[in-house]
Formats: sequence, C-alpha cells, structure tokens
Amino acid sequence: MQLPETILVSGGAGFIGSNWLNLMVPRFPSCRFVNIDQLTYAGNLASVDAIGSESNYRFEHGDIRDRDAIRRIWEQHKPDTVVHFAAESHVDRSISGPTDFIETNVVGTLNLLEAFRGGFGGAQSRRFHHISTDEVYGSLGDTGLFTEETRYDPSSPYSASKAASDHLVRAYFRTYGLPVTITNYSNNYGPRQFPEKLIPLMILNAMEGKPLPVYGNGANVRDWLYVDDHCDAIWTVLTEGTPGETYNVGGNAEKTNLDVVHSICRIVAEELGKDSQELLELISYVKDRPGHDFRYAIDASKIRSELGWEPKETFESGLRKTVRWYLENTKWIDQVRSGEYRRWIDQNYSQR
Repeated sequence: MQLPETILVSGGAGFIGSNWLNLMVPRFPSCRFVNIDQLTYAGNLASVDAIGSESNYRFEHGDIRDRDAIRRIWEQHKPDTVVHFAAESHVDRSISGPTDFIETNVVGTLNLLEAFRGGFGGAQSRRFHHISTDEVYGSLGDTGLFTEETRYDPSSPYSASKAASDHLVRAYFRTYGLPVTITNYSNNYGPRQFPEKLIPLMILNAMEGKPLPVYGNGANVRDWLYVDDHCDAIWTVLTEGTPGETYNVGGNAEKTNLDVVHSICRIVAEELGKDSQELLELISYVKDRPGHDFRYAIDASKIRSELGWEPKETFESGLRKTVRWYLENTKWIDQVRSGEYRRWIDQNYSQR
C-alpha cells in the first residue's frame, strides 16, 4: 500500500491510540495525522502532549456518534485512511451501563464507515483499519488458541458491541468493496493506560499501599501484549495487510490474573526498595465479574508468517517498563484521576 497522506485517527487520546500516535507522528513526518476524540473519562490530551506541536499532527474535539461532526472533519481534512481506535472498552462499565457501548462501538463505527464510503471532500479511500479485541471470541478452556477462524461468542455487552462492529466492517468490504483490515488483539498494557484497568490499577495501588482487588480466585488467564508491540503491528497491517483480512495480534504471554499481580508486587518492590511480601499482603479477593471469561489466548501465526511481525518485549521486560513509566509520570496520573474515576473505583470494588 502507498504511504497514507492523511490519516484520521479516532480515539487518539485514549490508551492505545495515544501510544500509537506518539510513535508514528515523529516516525512518518510526510503523513498528516488528524486525531478525533470526544475526551470522555479515558481520553486525556496529556497523553499526546509530546506531539501536540508537531506540524503533521492536528487534534479535533469530536464525537464519532455525531454524523455532522464526522462530515465536518472529513470535509476539512480529506483523510484517505482511517485508523479506528475509538471505543468504550471496560467490561465492568458495559455491564452497569451497556447503552454507551452500543452507541459508540456500533453506531460510531457505522458513521466512520459511511464517511469513508462516501468520501466526503473527495479524498481517495486507501484503507480503513479497525482495531478490535480477542474478547469477541468468548472463553477458552484450559487448552486451545483463538485463530482468525474462531467462531464469535461474546460474553459481555462490551464484547458483543465489538463483535457487531467487526461484522459491520466486514460487511462494508463484502458489500461495497471498501479496503478494510481488522486486528483482534490480546490484553494490552503499558504507559498511559487508564487506571481502572488491571495492570495500572495494581501498580498504583501497590505504590500507595492500597488494597489490590482481584476477581474471584485470580485464576482467569489472559495473553498480555505490550502496547508498543501492538502499535507496530497496527502499522504493519495498515500498510502491508491484505484488504478484507483479519489478523490476530498476541504477546505470547499467558498469565493468570494472580500471577500478574504477584509480578507487579515484585517489580514495584524492587523499584521502590520495598518488601514484596508486604505488597502481596495487600491482595484482596472480590466478588467475580458476571460472565467472566476464563481464558483468552491468541494464535498470532498469521501476522507472523504473512507480514513478519512478532512482539519484541517479553512480559517481564514490558511490565518493568510499564512500572517505571507510572513511577516517573505522577503528573499524568494526577491529571487522569478525576472525581469520576475515584467514584468509579469506589463503586466497583468497595462492595465486592
């Protein structure tokens, strides 16, 4: 694929989107990057401060659920490429309030696809890349891996909304011939992740001597992927992937949730000169999440064999980088810890 001229990036102030922009904007100065983000609780402009003054970067405050806003931005910037990160992504929030997930993840995706299909402003449509999740596949038992052919079986309103958006993207390829690609990725971790997610929540609570809440008995298994590795995979699929194809992206790092928390306690203790046993004693077991999938594990052989991508970080090296980032970026942490975030953590965990 020819290098994009103007890339519309939805949700570029969120976790994965901001990390992707921080890597790609300086790496590809000939490409223009237009970041549209509504700046909900998990969107933070501080996450893109480093590129805010770059000549090939522009931020647009907008909601992908708003067709008029999408049309305005499209006509102004004439993007030829879309990288679609924007999504409501926290499973617990989808259980307590599913409507936002359907509106953002399904209707928002539809609006972007329609803009891309209609070519507002006359730009040439080169690629629509949709970032999805392994949660659309449901739950695995003790063995097996998710492949690109695994049947969809979502368990939560979040994963159901992402499954619907995946189907929409494929339908626009089959019906309208749009040049689309999809990636389904395993659990990401790394810098700039909103502190309600497992790894940053545990890092910050361990740093501050607060309880470390673990669902159920902590035996649920996830495959962990360092965010910079994921960002490189997205660029690889965007520029080298085959239109109409889906690529699974995984980190080859299956861990139980309890193993993850133990590793965080050990690394935080080493970095701060604390006793790891004291941190381990902060672990508390809370009521399990309804419909909690037991195990996710990705077979990433397709992207490895066809496009030559594979993760560079091990779980140990990526987790240590992540812990150090949170230790060194207390200003960012203070900025994202809004009143809404504190209320959410209290509501979600205090009664379990």
